[in-house]
Amino acid sequence: MEHYISTLVENKPGVLQKVTSLISKRGYNIESITVGECEYPELARMVFVVKGDEKVLEQVTKQLNKLVEVVKIKDLDPNNSVKRELSLIKVNGK
Repeated sequence: MEHYISTLVENKPGVLQKVTSLISKRGYNIESITVGECEYPELARMVFVVKGDEKVLEQVTKQLNKLVEVVKIKDLDPNNSVKRELSLIKVNGK
């Protein structure tokens, strides 16, 4: 089962690395990640997808709450979320 986790973090250098390394050190794989500045310039929003059961979600949430840079964590409902895909295609025309 996929879990969509939205995290509000401080917009500082190195925060993305801290979050991703924390998750990977615990043996969980990030399927997808999106990061961008939000409405407040001092904060950034990270949305990532982690596969696993409820226990995986609970462990990831507990570990993220230990980080000082993390302000808020929310588990998004996959049925009420907008999913998009992007494809980059290179065409050689003559």
